[in-house]
Amino acid sequence: MKIKNYTTTLGGVLLAAYFVQYFLKIEWLALQELQLQENYKRWSGLGVALLIVFQWLLTLSRVVKKFRQSAMKMVVLHKWMGALSPVLFYIHSTKLGFGYLALLSYLFFANALLGYINLDVIKSKGDLLFKGWMIFHVAFSIIISILMCFHITMVFYYK
Repeated sequence: MKIKNYTTTLGGVLLAAYFVQYFLKIEWLALQELQLQENYKRWSGLGVALLIVFQWLLTLSRVVKKFRQSAMKMVVLHKWMGALSPVLFYIHSTKLGFGYLALLSYLFFANALLGYINLDVIKSKGDLLFKGWMIFHVAFSIIISILMCFHITMVFYYK
């Protein structure tokens, strides 16, 4: 059996690995010590923020006429970046956080999982399912972006 959708498989495995380490409390002490350092938090947070901003480039390539020719390339990059997103999140934080950070984490991972179940996976299931999938994926992305901006504001406001 040949695996056709590599990003779905890789993303699912990395997402599962994140939750396995989280629930089994598998700790990488060197990384956790790094995550306590203010400079590390900011630089790794910048990496996660850039990932989120980069993911919006797919929308830009679909909406802005002069960028439409690159839309198919952006779809591929969007899927690979989404598949690798649990690694970048893990590098930034091995924990899900509390309060709004927990909500941000849950939505981030739920949206990643939703992304893994993309058009390639659901294309034979019907147009209504795809439209519903797209509405949730974009809505989660908007909420994640708003929470990310709120998080960045809180980080720099209270420091």
